[in-house]
Amino acid sequence: MFFSLIEKRRSIRKFLDKPVETQKIDKIMEAALRAPSSRGFNPWEFIFVTDQTVLGYLSKSKPHGSSFLKNAVLGIVVLADEKKCDVWVEDSSIASIFIQLAAQALELGSCWIQIRKRMHDDSISAEDYVRNLLQIPETLRVESIIAIGYPDEKKAAHKKNKLQYEKIYHNQYKQPMALDEEEI
Repeated sequence: MFFSLIEKRRSIRKFLDKPVETQKIDKIMEAALRAPSSRGFNPWEFIFVTDQTVLGYLSKSKPHGSSFLKNAVLGIVVLADEKKCDVWVEDSSIASIFIQLAAQALELGSCWIQIRKRMHDDSISAEDYVRNLLQIPETLRVESIIAIGYPDEKKAAHKKNKLQYEKIYHNQYKQPMALDEEEI
């Protein structure tokens, strides 16, 4: 089941105007809270946004790569307390992919929106823009927003023979893995 899931998962930026059922949102919440974290510190927190006006404002969090959020029916803002764990970026990134895989398993589309280290405009970071909009305390960092909804586009799975196997090494860097060409 896992391999079928990752083979089909693609970033979706076009969504139907159809609400996501409460049961599916609950499953996504559970997946986020089950994400592993370093030493079990769980520095992440999440804001589930379904208000279309708020999603519209969040879609303007940066000049490129967030506008499609205005057409999503759910946006999940992934936060973390950097004082709880020195690898909060990794922990919140793992939680973000758990959210995306849960969405895929529920036949929903999703797309990651990078917020940390991005600018809203010349004067304010995307992180501060989101923080101000959602009244997020300064103690929390904003890693990403995951746009979710029913897909309004179909994307073919990446073909196995197009995967970048040349980036896989055996035992040491630049020692290519022996691959069975029939398996690719």
